Amino acid sequence: MKFKTDIEIAQEANKELINHVADKIDIKEEFIENYGKYKAKIDYNLLSGIDDVSDGKLILVTAINPTPAGEGKTTTTVGLGDALSRLDKKTIIALREPSLGPVFGVKGGAAGGGYSQVVPMEDINLHFTGDLHAIGAANNLIAAMLDNHIHQGNSLNIDVRRIMWKRAMDMNDRQLRFIVDGLGGKANGTPREDGFDITVASEVMAVLCLAEDLDDLKERLARMVIAYSRDGKPVTVGDIKAQGAAAALLKDALKPNLVQTLEHTPTFIHGGPFANIAHGCNSVMATKMALKLSDYVVTEAGFGADLGAEKFVDIKCRLSGLKPDAVVIVATVRALKHHGGCPKAELNEENIEALEGGIPNLLKHVENVTKNFGIPAVVAINRFPTDTEEELDFIENKCKTLGVNVALSEVWAKGGEGGEALAKEVLELIEKGDNNFSFTYPDDVGIKEKIEAIATKIYGAEGVDYIGQSIKQIEELERLGYNRLPICMAKTQYSLSDDPKKLGRPEDFRISIRNVKVSAGAGFIVALTGDIMTMPGLPKAPAAEKIDVDNKGRIAGLF
Repeated sequence: MKFKTDIEIAQEANKELINHVADKIDIKEEFIENYGKYKAKIDYNLLSGIDDVSDGKLILVTAINPTPAGEGKTTTTVGLGDALSRLDKKTIIALREPSLGPVFGVKGGAAGGGYSQVVPMEDINLHFTGDLHAIGAANNLIAAMLDNHIHQGNSLNIDVRRIMWKRAMDMNDRQLRFIVDGLGGKANGTPREDGFDITVASEVMAVLCLAEDLDDLKERLARMVIAYSRDGKPVTVGDIKAQGAAAALLKDALKPNLVQTLEHTPTFIHGGPFANIAHGCNSVMATKMALKLSDYVVTEAGFGADLGAEKFVDIKCRLSGLKPDAVVIVATVRALKHHGGCPKAELNEENIEALEGGIPNLLKHVENVTKNFGIPAVVAINRFPTDTEEELDFIENKCKTLGVNVALSEVWAKGGEGGEALAKEVLELIEKGDNNFSFTYPDDVGIKEKIEAIATKIYGAEGVDYIGQSIKQIEELERLGYNRLPICMAKTQYSLSDDPKKLGRPEDFRISIRNVKVSAGAGFIVALTGDIMTMPGLPKAPAAEKIDVDNKGRIAGLF
């Protein structure tokens, strides 16, 4: 049987005009800025007029550690939103924007899949409304103004050996990780070692996603540390007077983007920080707007619960006051078999033994959500066509034996109809109200204590090793008064450890911290583990090789 591709399904969709979608959630015309027929930006001033409206319920979708077999977290998020709509619940979905790097690299698209997608899929996956380009431009304006300040006399006494700010571009390009620039004589600047980050790893992206309004955005931009002076003082964007111009470039990007699912459920897609190197959540502004405009909001956090969900709780919720009412943890038969040691080539074959070996990874994520964060959770088994009934029954029985809520999700094949069982489980959890929400650590402990709490409680590590200059960096950040900030761990998504080869639920391991830096504008400290990179590279056979466009402008190959 030949299945339609995601893009074929999306291109056949009967989309509603975006203004009709906005009508469903009572957005007035004065707040809608159309980008064609099926996309719009929503003016953030809408929020000031609905401050007194009570919030809806917030549902967070996370997953086990991702594998090459795929988990379908976004697909599940979209399908759950459609299912709630089918049950006559006023629902909005809140997602992140895709980055061009993964779209042309490994993923090939990030708008859901099958009959559980957001549309227009091609626009969302490519340039969309230009937000990522604006973020890259703001990032690079700051870099240009910093280097110009040094060239024009360096009145701030900046140490050119301690410039923290990199340029950014929204593409996987390993050639730009480490470069030397400023060559060719005095007129071309000061020669130095430099490099690029992918745009979604830029602190500008994190700042945009955590900003409450335009004034808050400017204040956060001004606080960003971009270098250190020769006497060890932080130099900020405010010091080089770049925050106003950067905010001007971002004023439209700050407005949440409204699109729809295949079943016309309203969807905000706004902001796109990576969860392995940033905080991995859509914007606070889009989430809060959705909560004011609906009864239920379904959102997601990147990668597994050890990364995205932890940062959703310990960073986004801590800084914004948000609190999830329930969590969905997505798992698949194929991914659990992979965690249980099954080779990728054999994942389509029934293998109960491998399933049993992979279940501990799932249970650790359930433990993180229900015990460490205190939030009620349900496991969504995202069904693939190759799954056998015996395998599905095994996971369900194993979960129920251990007291874990579980529901089968068939949204990829059936859309919202295939998510109704999951939606009913989620509604029941919310109705019970058994929520003991808590953070992984308090604000008032040291940086090391926060890092070690994440490593031991969330990852299951025995402890933490600080290598290179990391101890000295922590001491400097505490001396400068940044010790109360939460931690953003930069770690591989593929394992609970910092070694991507350690699948399942590894034991007897330690986390290695090799670099610690402050993102003062975003309001967190980044701790880099293992060999994590802030500029990814393309794989041997990038998804870009399969992407094409015909002479009528019709795109192919985006899944």
